[in-house]
Amino acid sequence: MYLNHFGLQEAPFGLTPNTGFYYGLPPHEEALQVLNWALMQGEGFIKVTGEVGTGKTLLCRKLLSELGSEACPVRLAWLPNPHLSPAELRTALALELGLSVREGNELDLTDRIHRHLIGLHQQGSRVVVLIDEAQALPDETLEAIRLFGNLETESSKLLQIVLFGQPELDTRLAKPHLRQLRQRIGFSYCLRPLRFDETRAYLEHRLQVSGYRGAPLFGGRAMRLLWRASRGIPRLINILAQKCLMLAYGRGERQIDAGLVYLAIRDTDDASRPGRGRWWPLLLLLGCALAYGVWPS
Repeated sequence: MYLNHFGLQEAPFGLTPNTGFYYGLPPHEEALQVLNWALMQGEGFIKVTGEVGTGKTLLCRKLLSELGSEACPVRLAWLPNPHLSPAELRTALALELGLSVREGNELDLTDRIHRHLIGLHQQGSRVVVLIDEAQALPDETLEAIRLFGNLETESSKLLQIVLFGQPELDTRLAKPHLRQLRQRIGFSYCLRPLRFDETRAYLEHRLQVSGYRGAPLFGGRAMRLLWRASRGIPRLINILAQKCLMLAYGRGERQIDAGLVYLAIRDTDDASRPGRGRWWPLLLLLGCALAYGVWPS
């Protein structure tokens, strides 16, 4: 489609988390620093929250790649599916740790996991479990996770568990019946949206990684409009930027102006409409006129 039009080798604004596009934005780097520090300190439970689309899954995958390349042996278990019963959690954890799962009672599987963790600890290996979309975990599964977090030697935890979730996770953990798990979380970090300068750097980086070598693609007004409409949320930034490229390609344009951004905003349900007051319809009409080139001379 628009790849050849803009001299791109791949689509720059896909929605699938891809560590190849990781930029090291301040909120993500701060979160990684907190995570690495907490893991080095041997914390049993760590929590990272953020609104939908702020980059939690990308951060989770980045942490996976970093821990997997450490000189110190780290066994990683990634559980991307939160819709697990306690029994399914035990099975998933056992499989991630390389254990065979056979028919038997749950206590037997828990005991095998415990013995395996002790063996890994004696070999000098750390075991880190990363759980994505943790806000969707059933209460009984959260309790099972807490019990796994209790597995320890006299000096250290056998499992370190990182919970990634939306703000609803904090709401759930605030409930009295989950207070035991909440009190065991040693470190927490909340991913914030991107500021304007971070959004600009983010867009430019993704375009560069995709092979773009031309003049700045987004004009100043277009960039600020996109940032405001996206509220600094990376996923929304990607959605709007992708639509802008498609609109520009369809019109044979080489740059993105404010009019094209207005059209992308209008086509995106979650985007914030700038100037929602009485002037918004006029601004939208003006943006469409500029985009379609029908402004009277």
